[in-house]
Formats: sequence, C-alpha cells, structure tokens
Amino acid sequence: MTAKLIDSRQRKNDVLSIVIEQYTRSVAPVGSSFIAQVLPYDVSSATIRNILSELEEDGYLTHPHTSAGRLPTQKGYRFYVDFLMQEIKMLEEEKNKIRQKYQEETKELDRLLERTSQVISDITHYTSIISVDDGGSKIICNGRSFIVEYPDYYQDFSCIKKILYALDEKQRLLEVINRDLARKIQFFIGSETACNDISNCSLAITEYKTHHGPRGRIALLGPTCMNYKKVTSALDYFSKLMEDLF
Repeated sequence: MTAKLIDSRQRKNDVLSIVIEQYTRSVAPVGSSFIAQVLPYDVSSATIRNILSELEEDGYLTHPHTSAGRLPTQKGYRFYVDFLMQEIKMLEEEKNKIRQKYQEETKELDRLLERTSQVISDITHYTSIISVDDGGSKIICNGRSFIVEYPDYYQDFSCIKKILYALDEKQRLLEVINRDLARKIQFFIGSETACNDISNCSLAITEYKTHHGPRGRIALLGPTCMNYKKVTSALDYFSKLMEDLF
C-alpha cells in the first residue's frame, strides 16, 4: 500500500472525527471551513470538500438540503466508536466531587445505586439505567427530564413519548441492557438498540460488580449525537467506583 493511500485514509478518518465531535458539541452541520481550521495539517478546501463527498458516498455522513455542512449518520457514529474514538479520563476534580457525594451513602447497596444513577445522569445529562442482578428484577432510572433536551428530537413529542414509555417498561428495559456484551463498554447506536421505541437513541452499557457479591449493569441512554468520549470515561469510572465502595 502506497504512502499516498495511507495518507488519504488518515485524512478521511481525521475529517470524520472532526465532524462527529463538532456535531456533538454544536448539533449543527459542520462545514469545510471549520474543518480546515482545526485539522492539524494543511489541506486545501477543495480536498476537504472531496473528502466530505466521499464520506457521504460511503454512508458515514449526510447533509440537510438547506446546508452545505455535513452531519453524521448511524454508520458514521458506529465507525467512530469502533475505530476512531480516543480514550479520555475524567478529571481528578470531577472524581473528587463524586467521591464527596458518596461519603454518606455507601453503607447500603440500594442507596449507593440510587446515588450512582443520579450522579452519572447529572454529569452526562443523559438518562441513566442501573440493573441489579440479585435474583430479582430491580432497576433504577434517573434523568428522564434530560430527554426533552436531546437535540435529535427537540419538540418531537411523539418520539419523546415513545422513549418515556420504553423507560417505564421495566422488564423490556432489563432485556435490553442485560444482553451479552462483546466489550467492556458497548454502544448500541440507533436501530442496534433492538427496541423500536428508542431506535433514535444511542445506548451505552457496562457491567459492574461489588465485593459483597451483587453485580449488574450501568447504562446511559442519549441521542445518537451523544458525547461518546464522555460517556465512555464516565461508565469506566463508575463501574470501578462501585467495586471500590461496596
């Protein structure tokens, strides 16, 4: 494989990463001029436009008819999560604040799980779902109110209603988050959630365990334009914290 081909592939990956990360921040189509500003190397505007067109032809990006900018598709998010996302860690300041909130609530598992659900939802601004595998069907859910802020379906009340309905179906929700995981932290994007009512969302799931025996799942439900990096670092941190505290 020639260096030219390798460079071309790297440029496409870099452009796709920029579009996805900027879109998760702004929820607005990303144009070639912005990409040119943040790329760490010089590329002509014509080259960037060609790359965007190729990414769109490949199914990773799309664009609204009223804008020259691009936005990610489900396929684009999937490729980003699987191959392009760089690992980030929570800041020590964030970790210290979290531990302070836990200090008085680590003696009982139920209270610990409720606190975890609240805190992880507050940090990410997504809906948190926690299951407990102790022979029952216990499930804790917080952050439903954040659903109305999800930009993918802002003021789409029928879509919001479907999501809220899914969150009330406890047994179905347990089936969704307790499926087999191929990775420590696994993302199900759009239709991959295998649940029609949340097929416009992304769902991130990880497993936790405790020293005292009980284990379960921690999940975050958000829009497909969720901040995948932040969700990854939060789930990684909280799954470890559960084992440390109980």
